[in-house]
Amino acid sequence: MAETKSTKKWYVVRSVSGQENKIKEYLESEITRLNLADYIEQILVPTEKVIQVRNGKKTQKERVFFPGYIMVQASLAGEIPHIIKSINGVIGFLGETKGGDPVPLRQAEVNRMLGKVDELAVQDDNVNIPFTIGETIKVIDGPFNGFNGTVEKINEEKRKLEVMVKIFGRKTPLELSYMQVEKV
Repeated sequence: MAETKSTKKWYVVRSVSGQENKIKEYLESEITRLNLADYIEQILVPTEKVIQVRNGKKTQKERVFFPGYIMVQASLAGEIPHIIKSINGVIGFLGETKGGDPVPLRQAEVNRMLGKVDELAVQDDNVNIPFTIGETIKVIDGPFNGFNGTVEKINEEKRKLEVMVKIFGRKTPLELSYMQVEKV
């Protein structure tokens, strides 16, 4: 009764926030116990790597990217939805109507989410800093959109720049992320 991979769709399971990995383990052990590997392909908790500095030491920590959500690639035949929902900490499926069937993610959403997961996995810690001190930049986002400024400081850790912008003839320092500015 095994189904081909193409019939399995991605669903989002809502879970108790902060318990995603534990719930993923419960799900995996249930699948093994009930011999449902043919129906459930993958269970994914999208995470991102976050660098924290504690006592002057850099530590890398994985943080759940979408708290309270677990992605499941499965064929929801027969009892499968009930088995997933009966797991401790699972609230239900995202997008299901009362008494209705769980709604699968569209392929574009899946690609975007999986792409995000891959992108986060690939992201290098020592990202080269695209700006230099003294460089003139243009603010492209936020309340100071359109203003030009000079890069004063670069905070690699937070990926932020301190930019000196002339507002009403006075120089004002702004803290902006790399995404809020572009080279002039």
